[in-house]
Parts: sequence; structure tokens; C-alpha cells
Amino acid sequence: MRRGVLASTRFRLSCWLATALAVVAGLGAVAPAAWAQSLGLVPAEVDYAFKPGQPFEFELASTNRSPAPVYMRVSVTDLWYNDKNEKVFGPPGSSPRSAANWIEFVPRQIEVPPQGTGKVKVLVTPPLSAVGGYYAVVFLESKPELVPGAGKDGKGVYTNLRLGCLVLLSAARTQIYTAEVSDAHVTPPSGTQALKVDYVLLNKGNTHLFPRPAVAIFKSGKDLVGKAEGDTKRFLPGQKDSMSVSWPGALPPGSYMAVLAIQYGEDKVYTQDLPFTVGSTP
Repeated sequence: MRRGVLASTRFRLSCWLATALAVVAGLGAVAPAAWAQSLGLVPAEVDYAFKPGQPFEFELASTNRSPAPVYMRVSVTDLWYNDKNEKVFGPPGSSPRSAANWIEFVPRQIEVPPQGTGKVKVLVTPPLSAVGGYYAVVFLESKPELVPGAGKDGKGVYTNLRLGCLVLLSAARTQIYTAEVSDAHVTPPSGTQALKVDYVLLNKGNTHLFPRPAVAIFKSGKDLVGKAEGDTKRFLPGQKDSMSVSWPGALPPGSYMAVLAIQYGEDKVYTQDLPFTVGSTP
């Protein structure tokens, strides 16, 4: 594939990573809300399957709804997770599946005009030996600006904004999608809580997953009495975390079967039958 804008890239436009960070003499502080809301970055996430050894590119656009220009510096970090499943933004090459060392930008600094848009071209050069998934975050960070009277003592503080695009890459035709589910159990509904199916999922494959869980509830093994879908969560390779699906309905006393179904990868589905009983209300 020739170097070119990726028309087929799946852009997830959620803004979970477009966060405002303020810096005050080396300490964190909250940036003014009006400023934080005036800047944006799209896409906030790029999910793309590349051909090993073939460079490609995509474009980031930062919007500025404020009346003043904003100067932004572009940088890249690795994306991984720690033992608490918190995101870790390490230096390029620090994570086991780093994509940051493959990434360059043109230009490295931009001026986003007032009521306008500034663009950055992101160039990616994956090696021929790439197999599975690789991850990075491209950040656009503004110059620190003095905000008079924003400090606790009434003095001015310097603040800046940091916007990020999560980059999820995978080498085409080398992905292995494998999920392991454990500790699945049902908490029956009661007068104070909804029915809940909890479980733990481990990504045992070599690329990222977005498991989509659902639960169907049957009476006597055949009559459908309820169904619900759970939230999708991102799992990087080797990542393990708890998930759940809730159903807000009520059930009369009796025996039931909850069928947990989890779609993941390109066409895989995991299912598990979970029998449970609803007792009589005292």
C-alpha cells in the first residue's frame, strides 16, 4: 500500500483521552473550564490494521474556539497498562508492544488560529517483522499561559492543555484473538438491586480486543424473560479485568438460566450458561 491518507481507518471519536492538564510551577492544577472546552482534537482514537513493512499516514485536526491563537507541540508516548489496569504513557520503546518509535509528525509544532483548525500529519513506518498489536498516544500540548488570579492565593498561575489521540495498530493477517473468561457468576435480582452477571476476562491474544457482552435470561430453560447488553471495554494483549452486565427487571421465585455471550475479535463469540434461583421474599 502506498503512503497515503487512510480512508479505511476506523476512527473512534470518543474523547476519553482529550484531557486538560495544567502545570503550576511543576505541580498539577485544574485548567480554566472555558479554556479546556475551547480546544478539541479529532480523531481521539485511531484503530487500523496495517501491512508490515509498508508506511502509512493519517491526519489529526485540533480545533480552537477561543478568540486567541494557540501554539501546540506534538509528541508521542507508548501506551500500556499497569497492574491496576491504569493507562501508562511511557517513553517510546518502554512497553512490550510499542508503536511510538515508528511514528513521526509533520510539522512538530502548529499554531491553531482563533475560531480555526490546525492539522498535523502523522507518519507511521512499521517494520516488516511486526506481528499482532502495537500501541502509542500522539499528544498535542499547548504552551503554558499565565492565567491571572487563578491560584489559591490570588496570584497568577501558568496552565496548559494536553490533548491526545490513542493509536491502536495491528499487523494485518497476524492477529490472534483469544479471550479467557473466569469467575462468572450471577447475583439474582432483589427489591434493592438489579440482576447482575460478573466475570473476569483475560486477553490471551496478541492484539487488542473490544469485548461486547450480553445476557439473556430464560425461565425453565426455554422461555426468554429478559435480556441486557453490557458496556464495551478495551483490552490490550495480556490485560485482565473484571466486567459485568446488569438487568433491571424483576423475577418471580423460581429457577432460571442466564446465558452470557461475549463477542470479540472479528467473528468470535464466547458463551456460558449460568443457572440461578430466585427465592421467595421474606
